[in-house]
Amino acid sequence: MPQHKISPDSPIGIFDSGIGGLTVVKAVQAALPAERLIYFGDTARVPYGTKSQVTIRKYAREDTELLMKHQPKLIIVACNTVSALALDVVEQTAGGVPVIGVLRAGAELAAGRTRSGRIGVIGTQATIGSHAYTCAIQEENDALEVFPKACPLFVPLAEEGFIDHPATRLVAEEYLAAFAGKAIDTLVLGCTHYPILRKVIESIAGPQITIIDSAEAVASKAGELLAARNILNRGDEQALPHLMVSDLPQKFRELYRLFMGTELPDVELVGV
Repeated sequence: MPQHKISPDSPIGIFDSGIGGLTVVKAVQAALPAERLIYFGDTARVPYGTKSQVTIRKYAREDTELLMKHQPKLIIVACNTVSALALDVVEQTAGGVPVIGVLRAGAELAAGRTRSGRIGVIGTQATIGSHAYTCAIQEENDALEVFPKACPLFVPLAEEGFIDHPATRLVAEEYLAAFAGKAIDTLVLGCTHYPILRKVIESIAGPQITIIDSAEAVASKAGELLAARNILNRGDEQALPHLMVSDLPQKFRELYRLFMGTELPDVELVGV
């Protein structure tokens, strides 16, 4: 059992290595507008995708401990790297509070949507190197073929706000060339920063490829879980997310606007 009492009014805690997880905040807000969301972006230590497993597991524990102080009813791991390499650490630290990772949610959706049974996955070095997507997709259906590709430059390009920039297009063309001749019909955006670059990725991949955004997948999964446990907030007021970051980068305000499409609410600077 969790160390605190859970009710429909309890918040949902969401964390990510940086600001990419705001794509999850946005999707959860759209699906569950009455829920109070508490978001922690570890902007001081981003990116996680290039770090060792030991470091990623340590950060995952610290990030979860931070959210647990707010007595959440659910924790969403908006970081694919943590979902791949440290979900067990988050579950342990959450002590009975349910945990949803973006990775499994995205894998389930991809397995359900593919027609040809050939799925491409793009993500950070750590996520792709862990083979977690391949395992999770094949757990859904072991006949599916998975083609993973690490795209390490996508996170800095997204954090730079280079949404429709020639540099992003060049890099994306280089990375996505890996899928030429693989006949994939589904492409998983296996990092929460990638939806920011979705237009460029889609235009290169082509209209015949279904894009799987794990942020949308995790939002619908959260709704199902809360409803099943009778802890869905059925209020009619939309709450602003409470944002916490470990560093306030100069560009945070612009990036928030870019990711969320609205002005930045108050941000709390916290130490981890």
